[in-house]
Amino acid sequence: MEFEREKKIRMYLEIAPLVDIVLLLLVFFMLTSNFIMQPGIKITLPRAQTARPQEEDIVVFITKDNRIYLNDREINIDELKDVLEKKLEKSKKKNVILKADEKINLGLAVKVMDIAKEAKAENLVISTKIEHQDTKAPVGERGNNEGERI
Repeated sequence: MEFEREKKIRMYLEIAPLVDIVLLLLVFFMLTSNFIMQPGIKITLPRAQTARPQEEDIVVFITKDNRIYLNDREINIDELKDVLEKKLEKSKKKNVILKADEKINLGLAVKVMDIAKEAKAENLVISTKIEHQDTKAPVGERGNNEGERI
């Protein structure tokens, strides 16, 4: 006498379509992430061979069209001293970093430095790009004259 065995239904998951979907998602996110623009202030820093990296706390930017920014906020030069004093009171380090475009008027840069000193900044650092002595091109910027996004 023969008994009928239960037929087992084998279920399995196809992996090939799953891999296709994962790869498509990966390509999609890689392509779209390239189109995300970094917001910032466009300036071209001057170059110096003896420059050292600095920790950034309070940064004053001067663009080539003579607009002044304190960190990310555009500010009028008349308001700069008051706002700098408030920020320096809250800051542990009393450092102010000046990042000015290399094509600005030197008088404006000196005026901003004076305002920073009047606001009781202990250290005033002028930001530059580090340049190798042998190549005369800034580190990380060889062949690129577009400037730096901050």
